[in-house]
Amino acid sequence: MTLPLISAALGLTQFAPSIAKWLGGNEAEKIATTVVDLAKKVTGEDDSLVMIQKLHNNPNLVIDFQKAVIQLESELEFMHLRDRQDARARDTALNQSGRINIRADIMVTCAAGGLISCLVSLAWYCDNLPGEAVGIISTIAGIFGACLKDAYAFEFGSSRGSKIKDTTVANIIERNGL
Repeated sequence: MTLPLISAALGLTQFAPSIAKWLGGNEAEKIATTVVDLAKKVTGEDDSLVMIQKLHNNPNLVIDFQKAVIQLESELEFMHLRDRQDARARDTALNQSGRINIRADIMVTCAAGGLISCLVSLAWYCDNLPGEAVGIISTIAGIFGACLKDAYAFEFGSSRGSKIKDTTVANIIERNGL
């Protein structure tokens, strides 16, 4: 059942391209189901081919579908923001109670250790390694570096523009009672 749902959702991306970025990862089936359900509601059809054909033939249905997708996208963004706020609040509560977040400390230590290991390996053995191995080790170092970047962004917040966006979205959530 998963493949037809994802295929139908991919077929609907021609009307709302932002759907494509949601169809990767662990939530692909859930998102595909939601998108297909939106299309069913808008078109009144159960068959995905008929849905797509109806959307092709009726620009008003396309507009309604795009509005529904935009609403879904904002709900997904709000959920992501709430999740991040909850995680930061949890970290703050742990610190205020005198406890430490051992799991986060282990993750950051491992990422830093992995990055340092890759860089030391490249520095010491670079002359004896084939180019492919250097490329692979460099890629792994980049992944560890990205992990550290994410940890710093979580711990200290991100750029000023992003903070303004987060504040704006939080105010919208508060106003709308979401």
